[in-house]
Amino acid sequence: MHLTTYLQPFTQWKGITLSSLFLITTSIPLYADDAAIAPEAASSLAETHVVNAQSFAVAAANPKATEAGYQILRAGGSAVDAAIAVQAMLTLVEPQSSGIGGGAFLLLSSDQGIQAYDGRETAPANVSSDLFFNDEGEPLSFMDAAASGRSVGVPGLLKMLELAHQEHGVLDWADLFEPAIELAEAGFPVSARLHTLLESEIYLREDPIAMAFYYRDGEALPEGYILKNPALASIFRRIAEQGSQAFYQGDIADDMVTRVQQHPAGGGSLTHGDLLSYQPVLREPICTPWQLYDVCGFPPPSSGHLTIMQMLGMLEYLPVDNPIEQGEQSIDWLHRFIEVARLSFADRALYIADPDFVDAPGSDWNTLLDPRYLSKRAALVSAESMGSGGARAGNPTAVATVYAPQADQPEYGTSHISIIDGMGNALAMTTTIEAAFGSRILADGGTGLSGGYLLNNELTDFSFRPVDEDGRLIANRVEPGKRPRSSMSPTLVFNAETGEWVASLGSPGGAAIIHYTARSLTALLDWQLNPSSVVELPHVVTLGGPVWVEAERFSPETLSALKALGHDVTERDLTSGIQLLNRTAEGITGAADPRREGRVMGD
Repeated sequence: MHLTTYLQPFTQWKGITLSSLFLITTSIPLYADDAAIAPEAASSLAETHVVNAQSFAVAAANPKATEAGYQILRAGGSAVDAAIAVQAMLTLVEPQSSGIGGGAFLLLSSDQGIQAYDGRETAPANVSSDLFFNDEGEPLSFMDAAASGRSVGVPGLLKMLELAHQEHGVLDWADLFEPAIELAEAGFPVSARLHTLLESEIYLREDPIAMAFYYRDGEALPEGYILKNPALASIFRRIAEQGSQAFYQGDIADDMVTRVQQHPAGGGSLTHGDLLSYQPVLREPICTPWQLYDVCGFPPPSSGHLTIMQMLGMLEYLPVDNPIEQGEQSIDWLHRFIEVARLSFADRALYIADPDFVDAPGSDWNTLLDPRYLSKRAALVSAESMGSGGARAGNPTAVATVYAPQADQPEYGTSHISIIDGMGNALAMTTTIEAAFGSRILADGGTGLSGGYLLNNELTDFSFRPVDEDGRLIANRVEPGKRPRSSMSPTLVFNAETGEWVASLGSPGGAAIIHYTARSLTALLDWQLNPSSVVELPHVVTLGGPVWVEAERFSPETLSALKALGHDVTERDLTSGIQLLNRTAEGITGAADPRREGRVMGD
């Protein structure tokens, strides 16, 4: 085995190392409006992890998950095989972010071309447009909606992974669950991050199964506690032996439906019929020319690729001589990045939703990426900020839309996996249960054993209001069988001339996934930074209103300059989790974001 692992020296800013900087930012309190920007709290994290490999590599958000994928790749498994093993392990060791109770988007490049596997959750058949309204006819608060049965969508992850495995798997399906089963039975040490999130969590404590499993005498399990999950081990054994049908019918399905429908904070409408009828969708990816590359991403119901490429496309018309100055992004570049984000998110709020329910402008999503349209949008960026609410959606076609823009509301967590296998297949998968700990419903699959898996709260990604004040429909409103709009942005990059893969990347982070991925693409491919420098760069985010900059990462002079340009700037924890694999002359270089617990392994 040839594996070279090294720790990249941390970026220095005013004498503070990046590692100590993350310890500093963990003490900054979360604010109510952080929900959309920092959906999972910051925690003290390990150093940036970088790996050089020759043949294959895997990057995931937890060392145990990365190791599971690495074992599969070493055994000759495919990228899809490894992704299944990684996801099973993440369900166990990173339960707050993703799992079998949720959904995912999987983007794969193989000898069959580039394929987009949609495992996004769907709304149950019996939902109504007032799903998230109270008795007075007003929308519920986000957490009142999320921490209840009404927020649970039909989980799509396992059926999607099974479909991908049927087409691209090399190893037996059952073998892919063995690493997670063994660790669930033997136990794993609770990580610093999981402990921190459990400690700060309120609503999870209200679920009796979760309270008994994750807390002792009302206190979160301490870091290092050896946590066994016999319920999940039992569930995985059934799935390994019987396939995904073991999850969508029988005892596991009975338990899920009961917990959702009878939830004390508000029952949902999930039924056995919903579970049995769920089908993953194989969609056509969107590949967009950009500079010397073809950047490929997920189509709607993901808003990620379209919004990212709108931002990058507009920035092409707004060049900056010096995007990096003194170790941070320059004021000129930050200003332009913020403004194109405002314009892109305005289009996103108006147009993007499940394509089975909403037509693309001009019947083609690429109209939003037409260079002529983006040139006109970029011309709206001036020397001063257009301010909160100053950006309006454009019209890329001659026909005006009938829809109203969706108002801002929180979007939450996720996890990202990037894999290159020994056969040259490239995979990017972003996976989620939505909020940290999802709907706060821990399901034991009817086993009666300790532990289980968490159910998603994905339906809160729909607009709570189906219409605006003028009665115009909102594209991303709740409808039966519909998939809620997502920000997940699994991305594969290829050399436009040779067609060879260049990068696999993505990030968690709610709506800020889009900013994290756009900035990473720019830093890697335009500025030609090495992967470790890419993932360490400080973040800036706006959804069209206030601007959030990563706490303690920008100089006072930069913050003052942005405010002087009219930006409403506030410092916040911005907890990305970028996983990045990059082709180099020597092979593969990978880096994992230091803001979480990510690791890269490869040979």
